[in-house]
Amino acid sequence: MRRIFVFDAYGTLFDVHGAVRRHEAAVGPDAAKLSDIWRTKQLEYAFVRSLSGRYRDFEALTAEALDTAFAMVPSADRSLREALLDAYRTLAPYPDARPLLEHLKAGGHSLAILSNGSPGMLADAVGAAGFEPLFDCVLSVDTIHRYKPDPAVYEMVTKHFGVGRPEISFQSSNRWDIAGASRFGFRTNWINRSGAPDEYPDLKPDAVLTSLADLMPGK
Repeated sequence: MRRIFVFDAYGTLFDVHGAVRRHEAAVGPDAAKLSDIWRTKQLEYAFVRSLSGRYRDFEALTAEALDTAFAMVPSADRSLREALLDAYRTLAPYPDARPLLEHLKAGGHSLAILSNGSPGMLADAVGAAGFEPLFDCVLSVDTIHRYKPDPAVYEMVTKHFGVGRPEISFQSSNRWDIAGASRFGFRTNWINRSGAPDEYPDLKPDAVLTSLADLMPGK
């Protein structure tokens, strides 16, 4: 039967640490620290903006988060700012992404991305990965000016496909995202590549997987 599979983009399909890794030698010994702070602040700024009703698009927040990361990691060369932002627009996909997406598409299923990313960022990432033919739609929160895990974001999916909440299979590596989608009523798979502990035991996923490959038949 035809099913609808929805994927988070950053951290699930695309490696968010790939931008710094691409310039790791130039960034220096604190490259991993810079990347971790960049990602943490990017998410924090999205949450704060959404809760305070002062929306700024994800591309702007990504730049602001990088500026903060540079301020907190003085050993990193600020002249790499534009190179890192450019690299973030074309993040490499995880190796387990394409095989699963191609398998699901060949099976006649509908595929979508639901992301906090701005439309331009998502278009660049999807295009660079060659994923455009695989997705029926790419849904950005920029349409409604709210960030996940606001329920209105997940509602974008049910409105687009015209189906009930339990008919959606939602995949994300971000536990807070899975918590929001589970609360909304999606069937959820937490892609826990790092073996992180569960932080939201009252908002459980339907399954905890170590890789997108675990969604393949026979896994």
